[in-house]
Amino acid sequence: MKKLRLFFSLFLALSTVALWAVDKEQYTIIVSLDGFRWDYCDTYDTPFLNAMAAKGVKAVMMPSFPSKTFPNHYTLATGLVPDHHGIIANSFKDRATGKRYSLGNAETRSNPAYYGGDPIWLTAKRQGVTTATVYWVGSDVAIKGDHAHYWHDYQKKPLLTDVERADEVLRLLQMPESERPHFIMCYFEEPDHTGHVAGPITRACRREVEHLDSLLAYMWNRISLLPEAEKINLIVTGDHGMAWTDAERTVPVKPYIKEEWVDAIEGDLPANIYVKQPQFADSIVAALANVDHIRVWRKADIPAYLQYGSNPNVGDVLVLPDMGWLFTDRKVRRGGSHGFDHTAADMHVGFRAMGPAFKVGYEKPDKFANVCIYPLLCHLLGVTPSPCDGSLDSVADMLISGN
Repeated sequence: MKKLRLFFSLFLALSTVALWAVDKEQYTIIVSLDGFRWDYCDTYDTPFLNAMAAKGVKAVMMPSFPSKTFPNHYTLATGLVPDHHGIIANSFKDRATGKRYSLGNAETRSNPAYYGGDPIWLTAKRQGVTTATVYWVGSDVAIKGDHAHYWHDYQKKPLLTDVERADEVLRLLQMPESERPHFIMCYFEEPDHTGHVAGPITRACRREVEHLDSLLAYMWNRISLLPEAEKINLIVTGDHGMAWTDAERTVPVKPYIKEEWVDAIEGDLPANIYVKQPQFADSIVAALANVDHIRVWRKADIPAYLQYGSNPNVGDVLVLPDMGWLFTDRKVRRGGSHGFDHTAADMHVGFRAMGPAFKVGYEKPDKFANVCIYPLLCHLLGVTPSPCDGSLDSVADMLISGN
């Protein structure tokens, strides 16, 4: 069934692409603002992002589950949900090796064996498009033994500042035509960090979102002076939203789960629990079944709408807290977090796009899934997508017919 679904998605994407001629002289830039909640532009003063909506497209995008940074950035790049591309969480246990994948473990984070699917920078590169990445998740990993034509190593410190990243996008676009990338992905860590520390609707978050809006305006104003400006499509989106959390909304682990049952617990939102013996999965589910503010499932019973559980590295038991709650014994301070049910509004993401391929002043009436970004990018670049979970048809209404 999985293969059939992937084939059908690919067929839809290809059939739609075949209907439209693509101008391969166009350029596409996609910018990710980590933690860019869908309503930040309604809450804060964001003149540039508002201008993007007026000149192009405004939409709300739904992340994939779990609504975490690494899984969703790699989903944006591959069009596969985390359960299918392999980065199932920010940290998880590799059952085959016993090792722990995590963002802070350079050995596992940089191991291409964990990164399934075909990231867009490779899809396009194979088909003759010059590609560039500026810190996108997975882009510094030698996936299939290769990288984009131009890329930055996230392990090399100091990292470029946010202004330097904006300048890097401009530098790439000013390269000689024979070397110049027609596709650029650029990542910014904010407003996620501030959302975690201060919370999503705060003065601190306002300052950061408004700073990013000014930064995007700075970048675009300089790009607009280039001879190729009218050929450039700009997309601004993110990986997930942000929700309030605090010390009063935690469900402790130790009162319910015996240490002898558990081999490892990875994460608190959601929590992937790996058991020492198969029968202990039933023990954990029974112990947590009637606990308020969490949902708990055996791996085989995870609801289909989450599209999670077929990957071998998913835990034997999954615990998903209610919105704003955490399943943890650690001390929690008031702030923000994400990883909740991806269908919840607080996890949804802002989306803006403008340029020659996009309609003007169009507000998409329905939310769309982030797996559709990959086929959208493939279409804009005029390349054939690899099998994925997304469909161009779901976002085709944002495009000008013939582009």
